[in-house]
Amino acid sequence: MKIISVRENPDYKDIAIAYFQCNWKSVLPVIYEDCITHSIDAKNSLPQWYLLEKDEEIIGCAGLITNDFISRGDLYPWVCAIFIEEKHRGHAYGSLLIEKAKFDAKKAGFNFLYLCTSHIGYYEKYDFKYIGQGYHPWGEESRIYEIEL
Repeated sequence: MKIISVRENPDYKDIAIAYFQCNWKSVLPVIYEDCITHSIDAKNSLPQWYLLEKDEEIIGCAGLITNDFISRGDLYPWVCAIFIEEKHRGHAYGSLLIEKAKFDAKKAGFNFLYLCTSHIGYYEKYDFKYIGQGYHPWGEESRIYEIEL
């Protein structure tokens, strides 16, 4: 199992862009292309984009960003776009991506990490605490979770 930071491995940029675009179709493709491309030479510690590789196959992804299209701009950073291929679910592989995001956020000097989701029960297993609702520009709302680093 290998976590690939696109910033540290820019040769994965095009693979990461295509993977995120394929698995997060609700986000305009150009957003991932632009954000991942510019993250490689970013002057700040954020954003970060990760791929999860198993046996030379990409099986998951996640990001570490400043805002996840949610009203709580006072909270950051956010782990986002956590995805594991369906055939690989049930092995806690998502926790590997979460741990990498936690490590990088702490290394960058942050004390907390946030995420927004409609899922109930999954992130609590990894010690995230529900702290309230947040609102998206497209009129939906999501649960906001926090973890101390």
